Amino acid sequence: MQKKKVRNFTVVIEKDEDGYYVGYVPSIMGCHKQGRTLDELMKNIREAIELCLEVEKKEIGNEKFIGVQTVEVSL
Repeated sequence: MQKKKVRNFTVVIEKDEDGYYVGYVPSIMGCHKQGRTLDELMKNIREAIELCLEVEKKEIGNEKFIGVQTVEVSL
C-alpha cells in the first residue's frame, strides 16, 4: 500500500459581519469555506482542500507564506 503524501496549506481566516469565520487558501483558487466556530471552519476547510485537490488532479505548487501587511489609505 502506498503511503499518502502530507501537505500543509496556509489558510487566511477572517470574521464576517454575521460572526462567521471565513477561511480561504491562497494557493488554491476558489478554495474557501466558513464555520460558526474556528473548529468548524478548520474541519470544513480541510474537506474543501481535499475536494479541490481531488478535482484538480494535479500537483499544487509549494507556497511560502510571507506575512500580512496593513496599508494606509486616505479617504
